[in-house]
Amino acid sequence: MQAIIVVLDIGKTNVKLCALDAMTGTLLESLRRGNDVVMAEPYPQADIEGIWQWYCEGVRQLAGRYQVRFLTCTTHGATAVCLAGDRLALPVLDYESPLCEQTDADYNLVRPEYGQTLSPALGCGLNLGRQLFWLSQSRPDDFARVDTILMYPQYWGWRLSGVAASEMTSLGCHTDLWQPQQQRYSSLVERMGWSELFPPLQKAGAVLGPVLPQLARELGLPADCQVINGIHDSNASLVPYLQQVEAPFTVISTGTWTVMAGVGAPLQELKEQDDMLANVSAFGDPVPCIRFMGGREWELLREADDCDLADLQQVLDQGVFALPSFSSQGGPFRDRQGTVIGPGESLNAREQTALAALYCALVTDYCLSRLQSRGDIFVEGSFARNAVYLSVLQSLRPEQAVRASDDSTGTTQGAAQLIVGCDWAGAALAPAVELPDMPGLADYCERWLALLNEQGC
Repeated sequence: MQAIIVVLDIGKTNVKLCALDAMTGTLLESLRRGNDVVMAEPYPQADIEGIWQWYCEGVRQLAGRYQVRFLTCTTHGATAVCLAGDRLALPVLDYESPLCEQTDADYNLVRPEYGQTLSPALGCGLNLGRQLFWLSQSRPDDFARVDTILMYPQYWGWRLSGVAASEMTSLGCHTDLWQPQQQRYSSLVERMGWSELFPPLQKAGAVLGPVLPQLARELGLPADCQVINGIHDSNASLVPYLQQVEAPFTVISTGTWTVMAGVGAPLQELKEQDDMLANVSAFGDPVPCIRFMGGREWELLREADDCDLADLQQVLDQGVFALPSFSSQGGPFRDRQGTVIGPGESLNAREQTALAALYCALVTDYCLSRLQSRGDIFVEGSFARNAVYLSVLQSLRPEQAVRASDDSTGTTQGAAQLIVGCDWAGAALAPAVELPDMPGLADYCERWLALLNEQGC
């Protein structure tokens, strides 16, 4: 039977289960489901049991067709699981819930300074430290029972192997819990007495151990199937490029979030007010980043499934402008209310979708300038298939080559490539996007920036 790696890929909007050839990294099969928030007491929560049941059924199906050699995981950030023994001490809070903000006044007294963590102050539960603090204050009896805190990828590794571990890419993802330049926990962890709750650190890609024997029998897995320590999803997207491209370069990981990682960009230029941060790569290095909720905003603005440059030209000619922000969850414009200026009602569905792509490209360009991005730009994920977004971005940054990945499994591939022995060559780098002829785009962009300045951005 063909040997495979199975990767559980949990995004904020969708969950994927991917089977990759263990020798070549080729994607063989992919299953998908939505990732809906469970609206239940005592607060909105992640559907971990629904994901688990779906995952087990998917693995069982794959195990009937392939030899499953490795199981690994990549997930979105800002999520942790609090255990008491082998059970949940508390439901897993949805990070978009504003409940965490109830204790902000007290949290800000213990929160580390930005210079220590390079983690900006964010709303809702996007700072994981804020989540944990709110849980400790709002549900003190339940939190007192917590003996282990697992980052989200490590929870799934523990559930499969029984081995509890911590890992730096998730700990270093705007959590307030980690010092990326010193590679150690922040003062918040010691101040709150949480140090003993985090298991020993293991690298992303490390072998946690064989799958639990009973689970192997239930799912039809080989007894020697190995469980691999997982990784934060944006950092997984970065792995293939770190292994084959020399700095400086930028990777734009797109999905619900648009995350720009500037490898070789200056850490000292990070600005908290712009929602800039240092993520931590799979190899432990701080990576300057900036992001906004591009996928979410595109969904809110679009009306059709597709558009082209002719639709974009209509937007430019009619002078319709979308100004940020259409999401309050992160980004340099998170405190501003989005608006459309000009005859927006005159746009048809495809033109409205072109406006959405244009808007996302303009915000991306703004963020790249803040990041001081240099070198090639690699676009991963959903926007890598958006021709209008790519064309506008290339036009705005003609001194940099914009390259769209044709691999729809960038996070999956990155997670799998960390497994020792799976050293297949990365995918060939895509050619640069052709520089299109779009009359009026330069003047439009100048006007867009002027409108931002008029609003005080």
